[in-house]
Amino acid sequence: MKTSFSPDPMETDILIIGGGFTGAAVAFHLARSAPSPSLRIAVVEPRSALGAGLAYSTDDPTHRINVPARRMSLDTSEPAHFADWLASNTSPHGDADEYALGGERFPARAVFGRYVAAHLAPLLAAGCVRHLRARAVRATAAEGGYRVVLDDGIAVRTSTLVLAASHPAPAIPEPLRAVAGRPGFYGDPYDRDALERIGPDESVLIVGTGLTMADIVASLSARGHRGRILALSRHGLRSLGHSTEAVDAFGEFALYPAETAGDLLRRVRRSVTEAAQFGVPWQAVLDRVRQQGPAIWQALPLPERLRLVRHLRTFWDIHRFRIAPQVEAALDRRVADGTLGIAAARVIAACAAPAGGLEIAIRRRGGRDVERQRFDAVIVTTGPAHAEIVRTEPMIAGLADDGVVGLDPTGLGLWTSENGRARRPGDGSVVDNLFVAGPLARGTFGELMGLPEVAAYAAFIAAQVRHRLAAHPPIAGFANRPQEPASLP
Repeated sequence: MKTSFSPDPMETDILIIGGGFTGAAVAFHLARSAPSPSLRIAVVEPRSALGAGLAYSTDDPTHRINVPARRMSLDTSEPAHFADWLASNTSPHGDADEYALGGERFPARAVFGRYVAAHLAPLLAAGCVRHLRARAVRATAAEGGYRVVLDDGIAVRTSTLVLAASHPAPAIPEPLRAVAGRPGFYGDPYDRDALERIGPDESVLIVGTGLTMADIVASLSARGHRGRILALSRHGLRSLGHSTEAVDAFGEFALYPAETAGDLLRRVRRSVTEAAQFGVPWQAVLDRVRQQGPAIWQALPLPERLRLVRHLRTFWDIHRFRIAPQVEAALDRRVADGTLGIAAARVIAACAAPAGGLEIAIRRRGGRDVERQRFDAVIVTTGPAHAEIVRTEPMIAGLADDGVVGLDPTGLGLWTSENGRARRPGDGSVVDNLFVAGPLARGTFGELMGLPEVAAYAAFIAAQVRHRLAAHPPIAGFANRPQEPASLP
């Protein structure tokens, strides 16, 4: 990182920090319906293309979208936008394995990344959106806006800031910190090079049993791994699959929303029973809960939100975050041949094993005995540590130090108002020109992890930014700097 920075900052009307799907979607909606043709939008993203982010930048063909293609869309006004693009831009024989469940398409996630980039490319070429290929390292309030320092030495001044940095790395569980940094320990489950260092017969412990665990098992299996894998989590529950046929959402939870977590659970269970009487699978009920998530969540008082997160989040996650059929089949094969075990347990301690590898002490759920097992590799897949964002993300940490942003009381992300603005941690007052996009706002809005919900929320944030700009015209002046050509898909 450079230590000297430009004394004369460039200027832009809107600066979006993070160019994964969330940031790209906000830019897309802003540019398409800008209140002025001269509106200046810039996105800070170190990757070569906008829209891929962590989820869709993977080039591993076993990593597939978890939602059928027909329900994935950048353009919220056209639900089949991605499916239509797929039909026109991919060969029907290019990936025969992407078809499952009666013809539903579950392509590799990189394909969706290319789709988003393809729709940002014209906006980049026309200058409607600028891609600043760098990482934001510091942001401070200045002159009615913000001054953001990038790691390439450039400072940017903006009147409106949008935080779209969505997925911090998993937090390393305390008992594993003693072996962090040792050979065979992988705290970043998205490091493909690390996975390639795992030998075909080596034993692997995966801490976490959700979607990332499923991706890891599918990736290892595709590389010929046949060694023992143990995946563990507190409840030992893995993500469930999709219905074998397309179904419409079933149930009603928003008209008279529950006011307690217990009442919500009872209503969901009752709806699942009612759906079964009509031959409708449980997935249809959970789809309705997803659709009505914001109304359900916002009707719950804070103590009930905390109770839901503490007691029901795990069960919600395994039903809500379903795995692609191809990945589900890979897990089923490993379970059937005895090389994959999934346990309800937790890590008690860890140390280097005398004969090499790592010795892990675990305790099964409900038990008292401690088991000590040796593994050649340990991989952490506990999910993004959103509650650690103000500590692990330097730019957001700086805003937190300045008292501009803070954690939501539920610990799910940043404290956000009902119109998408950040709230100050001291008094809860709204920061009018600082918007929180993507999953970091889910403490206020509830369900903001699935792509359909993230896309809709990105369009909402774009509309809120436009409303603000109508009342507060942008700052004047814009210092240009050379920009690399956009990477076309």
